[in-house]
Amino acid sequence: MTTTARPRLTQYAHGGGCACKIPPGELESVVSGLIGGAAPDGPGELLVGLDDGDDAAAVRIAAGTAVIATADFFTPVVDDAYDWGRIAAANALSDVYAMGGTPVVAVNLLGWPRDTLPMELAGEVLRGGLDVAREAGCHVAGGHSVDDPEPKYGMAVTGIADPERLLRNDAGTPGTPLTLTKPLGIGVLNSRHKSTGEVFPHAIATMTTLNRSAAEAALAAGVRCATDVTGFGLLGHLHKLARASNVTAVIDSAAVPYLEGARKALADGFVSGGTRRNLDWVRPHAGTGRVSEDELLLLADAQTSGGLLIAGEIPGHPVIGELVARRGDVTLSIR
Repeated sequence: MTTTARPRLTQYAHGGGCACKIPPGELESVVSGLIGGAAPDGPGELLVGLDDGDDAAAVRIAAGTAVIATADFFTPVVDDAYDWGRIAAANALSDVYAMGGTPVVAVNLLGWPRDTLPMELAGEVLRGGLDVAREAGCHVAGGHSVDDPEPKYGMAVTGIADPERLLRNDAGTPGTPLTLTKPLGIGVLNSRHKSTGEVFPHAIATMTTLNRSAAEAALAAGVRCATDVTGFGLLGHLHKLARASNVTAVIDSAAVPYLEGARKALADGFVSGGTRRNLDWVRPHAGTGRVSEDELLLLADAQTSGGLLIAGEIPGHPVIGELVARRGDVTLSIR
């Protein structure tokens, strides 16, 4: 009797998870010409758009109601199809939570190499996404698929929020503590998994945990500024927040939590190109003092379905720094 090994999905993609994003500097250059201009005729008032690179778009459609719209998809971050679907769905839903919203409906986005990988595996990916969306109380209603040389999966998600209680990345104020709701290190562990096949259940558990409770706690605490930590790493997303809010973010690197095995993965060289590009992007805007290059790489580690970075103190989660008055061109001060 012979058995056929299940394909390792990460081997069918050049990158993995949010580490396969287009580098932030290149992306900002591309979209810079799309910002501004007259608002189109039609219903709704755009509250959050392209200007500050926030997590999702927000449009006021009625008094007390804003629609939140986002889309997110990526190549396989783990080899198990069902787990990849779960991770991708949690990551897409996170953009709604990061804006203080509640997801309502999602549609699938699927690229699949149908001549290379069995369609049964695509079904497992979709089942994983459906299960996490159901956990979030979000409908899944169809979607779109293409025949693609690389497997890709994600969701376009629509949610609702109170327009007066949005979590935005441009609302930070000096004197506010910074809270991180998930440990870092997902990127280096995923890179190790892609290279060696080692499985890290605690990393999968972190990536599939919804940011719903963290967002609810932030809103209950009166927080108005937050973002999530994904492909641009903690440093990249915090740089965007500080820049948009015209403040400087001070990070206590010793207070930042990491997943077990993250430092070992870094020491063994499992650092993605996306992580190195993140650090290169923020370095001109960062005061790093005596912080080591390895520590900076971990702080810039490209996360997939990471936690929320909240300008406020949330019980049960570590405070990793604070926002202070802007210090010239420095958006990040790392100690």
